[in-house]
Formats: sequence, structure tokens, C-alpha cells
Amino acid sequence: MGDRPPVDYIQRTEAQYSALGYPPYQWVHNADAPAFTPLTKPLAQCKVGLIASGGIYAHGQIAFHFKDDFSYREIASDTANDTLRATHFAYDLTDARRDPNVVFPLETLRRGQREGLIGSLPPNAYTFMGGIYSSRKVRDILAPALAQRVTQDEVDVVLLVPV
Repeated sequence: MGDRPPVDYIQRTEAQYSALGYPPYQWVHNADAPAFTPLTKPLAQCKVGLIASGGIYAHGQIAFHFKDDFSYREIASDTANDTLRATHFAYDLTDARRDPNVVFPLETLRRGQREGLIGSLPPNAYTFMGGIYSSRKVRDILAPALAQRVTQDEVDVVLLVPV
């Protein structure tokens, strides 16, 4: 891995959208820097939440269907890895379908809890399908809904996994 150059995700995303025939991706630029909030206790004592944009859902849930789907799925933290599914319009799903942990590292977090690296997991993790063109819907609907969920779950820190 040390010999491989870093992935240029901006260029890669723009190329993927172009290949799919979509208009150029409009990146959101925030004028204000987010506030840095340091942890007040060791990670080994923290409840760690998970939010990922890889389009993961559990068997029996409704799959994500379309570009600009700003819904999310709640996935129980004890969901078996082999019951997780992936759908997304903007990335190659081969690896995510083989091992959902590449975009939704729930099993990795469970292992971290067993090994004492993190304190605990909340009852649920959350996932949505990234590539949402409407930054307004993300800002006004999706992000506040997810923030409310992790606040209710009383997490100390959230792992955000973009695709």
C-alpha cells in the first residue's frame, strides 16, 4: 500500500458522474469551519456511532432506488454481516457486496468493542445513499434527522464513512 499513490476522490467522483451521463457534480463549500469538539474521555470508554453513505441496507428493508434519495436506513448494531446488502448508482458495488465492511464497518466496530478499543455501540447504525445532488435536502432534512438519531442514542463520537 505504501507504493500506491493516494486516490484523488474529487477527480474520481467527477469522472464517475460524467461516465453515468449526469451533469457535473456540484461540490458544496462551507463558509464556516465546523467546531472542533475534543473527546472528554478515552475512546475505550466511548459509545461509538456509525453513519455511512454507501447505500447499505439490511435484508428485508427497502433498497435505495434513485439518485437524490435522501432517506436513510436504521440497521441494528447486532445485524449479521451476511444479511447486509448494497445498492448505489455512483460506485462499483463489487467489493461492498462481497464485504459490506468496506463501506459500512459495523463488524469492525463490533471487533473493536470486543477488543476494548471502543466502549460500546448504540442499538443502531445509520446508512444512506450518498451522491445526493440537493445539498439543501442534506442540510435541512437528512443531516438533522441523523444528528437527532445519534443524539437520542447518546453516542459520544460518530464514525462518518463517505463513499
